[in-house]
Amino acid sequence: MADPATSAAGAGGLPQFDLAQWPGQIVWALVVFLVLYLLFAFVFVPRVSGAIERREDKISGDVGDARRLRDEAQAQADAAAREMDEARARAHRVAAEARAAAKAESDARQADEDVKVAARLAEAERRIGVARGEAMSHVRAIAAEAAEAMVERLTGAGPTGPELERALGEAQA
Repeated sequence: MADPATSAAGAGGLPQFDLAQWPGQIVWALVVFLVLYLLFAFVFVPRVSGAIERREDKISGDVGDARRLRDEAQAQADAAAREMDEARARAHRVAAEARAAAKAESDARQADEDVKVAARLAEAERRIGVARGEAMSHVRAIAAEAAEAMVERLTGAGPTGPELERALGEAQA
């Protein structure tokens, strides 16, 4: 007699197509389906869902942190800009005060120098007036000497005192 393994193989058909083996195959397919369904329903899907939820929570938290940090950075940038504006305003104020102080000091020095120059100018005008008065007192004597020398040279004889006085009087008038 023939071996059942060889007879099935010798029958030339595949066991999946043998209708006599279908009920066992259907039972095993249902068992495997049920096991896989239970594994997916209670193990794999919850793990994947948990991982997805954790990832979404992490992303949401990171986005929230990023927004918070962005808002803090913006607040710090605004504060820094305000501080810079205040510093510029203080610097302009200090510069204006320094310019005003320097101008006041310069004006005070200028006023002192103007007083000194005015005093020197007044002294110089006084000395010029004295020198002019002295020079004018000598002009008549110099003119008389010059006229006497010219007349003597031109005529060969010197003029007399009354003639010289009369000519000088006419020239002065």
